[in-house]
Amino acid sequence: MKNLWFRNMLDSIALQGRELIGLDNAERSQQSIGTLCSQLLAGRGEASGIALSQEILRRYSDLNNADKLSFFHILAMYFSPDLEAMQMAFRRYQKSLSAEDLIALNSTVEAPRQELFRRLNMAPEGTANLVSLRADLLTVLTKNPTLKSLDADLKHLFSSWFNRGFLQLHSIDWKSPAYILEKLINYESVHAIDGWDDLRRRLLKDRRCFAFFHPAMPDEPLIFIEVALVQGLSSKISVLIDPHAPVLDPALADTAIFYSINNTQKGLRGISFGNFLIKQVLTELSAEFPALRVLSTLSPLPTFADALHRWLKQTSDHQPNPMFDSILSSHHDALKQASVEPDFSTTLTDKDRLQNLFDDHLQESNVVASNVLADLALAHLTPSDQQKRLTDPVALFHLANGARLERINTFADMSLHGQAISYGVMVNYLYDLRDVEVNHEAFVAEGKVRLSDALDKKLRQFKKSAA
Repeated sequence: MKNLWFRNMLDSIALQGRELIGLDNAERSQQSIGTLCSQLLAGRGEASGIALSQEILRRYSDLNNADKLSFFHILAMYFSPDLEAMQMAFRRYQKSLSAEDLIALNSTVEAPRQELFRRLNMAPEGTANLVSLRADLLTVLTKNPTLKSLDADLKHLFSSWFNRGFLQLHSIDWKSPAYILEKLINYESVHAIDGWDDLRRRLLKDRRCFAFFHPAMPDEPLIFIEVALVQGLSSKISVLIDPHAPVLDPALADTAIFYSINNTQKGLRGISFGNFLIKQVLTELSAEFPALRVLSTLSPLPTFADALHRWLKQTSDHQPNPMFDSILSSHHDALKQASVEPDFSTTLTDKDRLQNLFDDHLQESNVVASNVLADLALAHLTPSDQQKRLTDPVALFHLANGARLERINTFADMSLHGQAISYGVMVNYLYDLRDVEVNHEAFVAEGKVRLSDALDKKLRQFKKSAA
């Protein structure tokens, strides 16, 4: 209700501002969007500023893709810092080292477009429109590297505007507004929600859904997380998202499984608040269900299949994990026994045999494929000294948040998507509230991946045999 009142007030001010500066007269309506931006920066009136901001954002939304790109180049070229003024301010500060000259230097370094964005943000729904504008910008950034400074300015501002202090955590259930529920269906990108019945099952009493909202975008969940209250560590996603699965009494649950985390706004890419969501949800669940002993994820491994494919095909653009060959060699006898050798004299390599197993429709009964996949996935998630860094984004997210790599599950997601990205492999990252900060520090400072005892023992065996 408060947000609606504020929106109505801004609309009223904008309407008065349009009349004051004659935005609707023929001459003014012919002015370019770039000219209006210059006028917005030069102006001082509140009503006129809001009216101009609203008009600029309206015109931007009506532009086609080519004209949007031209507008981005205008912002990058004509609303950048004044190099000469910057140099003069720096020389003055070099001589004086005074606080006043440092403040003056800082004001010349900041691009004028940052103030332009701040003023555009005052328009009704200005924040949402600027987030959408950055989403458009990101689609053309790779082919237009000169726009990187423009993106850096937007990202800098968004990092402040979407600071954790402004975000509001809300629990979403079946009684939440229909427009919010519909957005969950539309935004779910990890495990698709097949309509309202499917969504309803995900919001029953043995499920939880939490989302971060921002006061300036009250109708938009910025990021949401889906949780299943279960007994024991889950190893298959199909059980958690089955719309016909029996409902468990939450009082009997000993484990909370985070099975889907979705960032909803493309324009906020690179603005990190998922770690805050995880930690706050951990706290909320522990308070609501003191009997919960395990807080874990069941997570995808989105880079795994691609890494294996490039290794098996020996593509020149790929630096292979040196443990992969050692692991493959350790499974030589099992692979040879499981494969069907051709009648002619050609001898299959172990890579050929493994590829044949993958191509021959992976099935849960395929123990050999399961064992090899589990070992290769562990190697993929624990980079060698030669590789130096972990590349899987989901693993990076959870390990940097202080989770430990608890278990690797083969044939955990046998959907077409699951097989395409990871040959069906999924991972449990376990959050132990007693250790998350220590694990976090070890990972971000030294790159150390905390493992369960079973995985740690297996990894030591890999390294010993590879030595």
